[in-house]
Amino acid sequence: MTASVSPQELVERALELSRADGAVVIVDAATDANLRWANNTLTTNGVSAGQSVTVISVKNGTVGAAKTQPKAGAGVVGRSGVDLSTLEDLVRASEKAAEDAGPADDANELIPGRVSADWDAAPEETGISVFGSFAPALGEALEAARAEGSLLFGYAEHSLSTQYLGSSTGLRLRHVQPTGSVQLNAKSGDRSRSAWAGVPTADFADVDIVAVGRDLARRLDWAKRKIDLPAGRYPTLMPPTAVADLMIYAFWSASLRDAKDGRSVFSKTGGGVKFGESVSGTSPVKVTMRSDPAAPGLECAPYVEAYSSDAFQSVFDNGLELGPTDWIRDGVLTSLVATRRTAAAAQAPLTPPVDNLILEGAPGGTGPSLADMVASTDDGLLLTCLWYIREVDPQTLLLTGLTRDGVYKVEGGEVVGEVNNFRFNESPVALLSRIAEAGRTERTYSREWGENFNRTAMPALRVPDFNMSSVSQAS
Repeated sequence: MTASVSPQELVERALELSRADGAVVIVDAATDANLRWANNTLTTNGVSAGQSVTVISVKNGTVGAAKTQPKAGAGVVGRSGVDLSTLEDLVRASEKAAEDAGPADDANELIPGRVSADWDAAPEETGISVFGSFAPALGEALEAARAEGSLLFGYAEHSLSTQYLGSSTGLRLRHVQPTGSVQLNAKSGDRSRSAWAGVPTADFADVDIVAVGRDLARRLDWAKRKIDLPAGRYPTLMPPTAVADLMIYAFWSASLRDAKDGRSVFSKTGGGVKFGESVSGTSPVKVTMRSDPAAPGLECAPYVEAYSSDAFQSVFDNGLELGPTDWIRDGVLTSLVATRRTAAAAQAPLTPPVDNLILEGAPGGTGPSLADMVASTDDGLLLTCLWYIREVDPQTLLLTGLTRDGVYKVEGGEVVGEVNNFRFNESPVALLSRIAEAGRTERTYSREWGENFNRTAMPALRVPDFNMSSVSQAS
């Protein structure tokens, strides 16, 4: 991407222009590449580039070496297409927002300065070449679908975002984040049967789209036999993608502030937080849920990057270093997401959010494959993915939603047909207390949340009584 002014120059100039008591400037330079296909034919491809600038101003408080006064407020304004001629307007708008905001309940001193070794490097770029090995393999998958009389639809996306974060305290941080995914939908020729798969990737070198296509063809074959089942609680195998659908929501609900205020499933009755309590109940599987910015294949920003303040994050924490965090360890709740202000008030460990999530049913995430778990199932259901997930009750984290693109009946270790779709009612936290078996942890892509939270690794889970609360007509 060619620009008349570098991201580093925008950061430095914005900080020079600032009249606030303190400031944080974030420049995000990103390029995106995509391929789309429908009816077994590649339809479009393209590359786009963009850059945005976010200015966070702190007013009416001292920052840096001296502690920010409780009355300090923060104003956040972000815009795209900003250059040196429009930068001052953005800075002044951020300062005005800070003045109008009033005291911030998360006010804190800004993070002390440090400098990334690659701060001076230019933004990195992606392009159509990222699909160099993927595109020919996609052609094979499309041809195979034509030969079988089925149809493939889908898209592949890759983004490469370079972030530059600077502050009035001397922070100069740079992070490059690759994010990619493939979503593939297969339909029978008469469109009466459908199956979906999603694959996350950093560079497409690890995507075997031909194998994904074969797996979807197998599911379409399973769906030739239709089996009607009533609502009820069923022994259910959840593949990693469906587990991610639920656990991401649980993570997003794991704010220490909400728990401390009695507003979440992690709040104790009568006050307090459930730290040290078991979430595994009588389950023989004592799960560990954790995040690590350096996790292989799930690498993400090693520092806080916050564009707003809420129960989950604080703009005052921008640049705070991140490390490995156990949210649940061996079935016991150990941490909740906390800003510096919340952690200090609760006298709890400082555990900011991390942009990845890992669930393990055994040390190291070992366990059987999903195919092995199907083979050992006498009678039950096999989900593929969940859809339209919504919260019903924050106190129990009860969620509702729909099954989609294939719920299959398993008998005697084999899939024998496709059953109707259901509406479900389940709490991911309650689910952790009823796991009968966990498979091996593997990188996966959430159908519901993958576009917003790409980096997850989950096991398949066996649940003895998944609540299919009603039959759904959704297809």
